[in-house]
Amino acid sequence: MREMINMIVVLTVLTAFSGGLLAAVQSGTAVQIENQVLKFQKAPAIAEIFPEATNDPLAERFTVKSGDDELQVFPGILSDGTKAIAFETKGGGFGGPIGLMVGINLETDQVIQVRMTTHAETPGIGTRAKDDLSFVSQFAGKSLDTNFALKDEGEIDAISGATVTSKGISIAAIQAKEIYQKLKPEIIKQIK
Repeated sequence: MREMINMIVVLTVLTAFSGGLLAAVQSGTAVQIENQVLKFQKAPAIAEIFPEATNDPLAERFTVKSGDDELQVFPGILSDGTKAIAFETKGGGFGGPIGLMVGINLETDQVIQVRMTTHAETPGIGTRAKDDLSFVSQFAGKSLDTNFALKDEGEIDAISGATVTSKGISIAAIQAKEIYQKLKPEIIKQIK
């Protein structure tokens, strides 16, 4: 009986120590991880969406909260003075979640451009959605009234052989539209 109590005490101490160590490592690296995600995933997509921005969308980013929804917004001022925003949504792909950065003109409520940020899709098949810009360019210039579902239900042509990836991106675009329409008043307040 005494050996069992000793074993339980030792295991409890080791578990508590391990848990504390993992929590310390996580909190100590959280800022570095966020900076790496910004630098290598979000920044390239934002640079392609706002190639001629007169401000620094990464430096001016802010978070909008509405109920349970929280959204990191990257404001851009285009070369003609028009205000725009970019933010990321997620859709389900063949290999896992697909991140989609969506740029929207605040004055016209039109999509400026979309770019994939993250994915785990099959190389050469699903990755074409990121590498071949003809697919994601279908969203550019479309009004938010557009049905972003795939053909037969909407206006977006799927990539041949990568239907699941195409559908995941389409779902992410639909979510972006819904989130934007819900949070637009809060976004406008933050930008002014």
